[in-house]
Amino acid sequence: MKRAELVFIPAPGAGHLVAALQFGKRLLQRDDRISITVLAIKSAAPSSLGSYTESLVASESRIQLIDVPQAELPPLEFAKSPAKFFILNIENHVPNVREALTNYVSSSHSKPDSVPIVGVVLDFFCVSMIDVVNELNLPSYLFMTSNAGYLSLMFHFPAQDSRTGAPPKDSDPDWLVPGIVPPVPTTVLPVSMTDGSYSSYLGIAARFREAKGIIANTCVELEAHAFNSFSEDQTTPPVYPVGPMLDLNDGQARSNLNQAQRDRIMSWLDDQPEESVVFLCFGSLGSFSEAQVKEIALGLEQSGQRFLWSLRLTPPKDSKTLTPIDCSNLKEVLPDGFLERTRGKGLICGWVGAAGGSLVPQGNRRLCVALWVELDLGELVVWCAYCDMAYVCRATAECVSNGEGVGVGIGDEVGLQERW
Repeated sequence: MKRAELVFIPAPGAGHLVAALQFGKRLLQRDDRISITVLAIKSAAPSSLGSYTESLVASESRIQLIDVPQAELPPLEFAKSPAKFFILNIENHVPNVREALTNYVSSSHSKPDSVPIVGVVLDFFCVSMIDVVNELNLPSYLFMTSNAGYLSLMFHFPAQDSRTGAPPKDSDPDWLVPGIVPPVPTTVLPVSMTDGSYSSYLGIAARFREAKGIIANTCVELEAHAFNSFSEDQTTPPVYPVGPMLDLNDGQARSNLNQAQRDRIMSWLDDQPEESVVFLCFGSLGSFSEAQVKEIALGLEQSGQRFLWSLRLTPPKDSKTLTPIDCSNLKEVLPDGFLERTRGKGLICGWVGAAGGSLVPQGNRRLCVALWVELDLGELVVWCAYCDMAYVCRATAECVSNGEGVGVGIGDEVGLQERW
């Protein structure tokens, strides 16, 4: 039986690492000839991803983990542009990845019974490592954690820049993106194009076509128009739909809750009428100012709806952490009397990971979860607070709703700024 090995280099973020590892697990389940080695880049911020990765690897005998030594972090001043900070941090790891990958390939070749390494799967944010893979005469495949509509945008981005040469403004004309049926308003483009990360983001997009192939976390049935556009463009590498990759069972491994807190939540949910609870969870980077928290709380109270709210706050300006923080004193940030008035109808908790069932989702993973649980998209309210969420949500919604539209909002300092 001929065996083969793949090397995965995922980006150090929850939405990237988890999807890549879920894809790896699915590969192993489908073909017992494959083994996987993961080169793990540590997150720039404290997280539970390391323990999650180690737990998964321990449960899969054909996955092994190699930790990449931590590189020097970019200056914190770049954190004002999150995508730029994220990209620079990954680029700082290129020398360490080169050493780790070269050593591993060399040691593998020196073993008489070694399994041939047939390719390297890079997160799309890790395109700067294509050169390293080329040096070892191995093919590079990009793993796209987002949807095909977002991939269409990244293919189109360099051509758009060649015409405009500047970050988009809200007043600019809509973008005509192959793969997306309606024109795309500049207001739903990824935040990274307007927050100071433009040149870094452009550098990522410019290298997509160098990959041997692109593995996309979506399916053709969901985004047929985008896949048709890929097949018509002879300059794009093959795109392989493998999604949606959902992590419906392992979310607790990345939660900030202990077992007692989790049991309390599950017990409370069991006591509620079926399909009566709105779950508010805004992703691993989703956080709000105190003013926004009060607006959300007032809306929940006035709606009379039962709710479970994963509440996280934006870290203080003088904080050394870049990630949201759980609220230690709810009464300090919620309207006066809110907890008393909603007692029994609502429950507030800390970070609960990326478990399924969110009715206030954002981004590709949570849209996929919503579809998985057969949620009527007419009931879907999306707060697009960061990253590519507004674009992903609009692109996916256009596909699955046949142009009928889904409520999509972009968060500003207080409340929703815009709606389609």
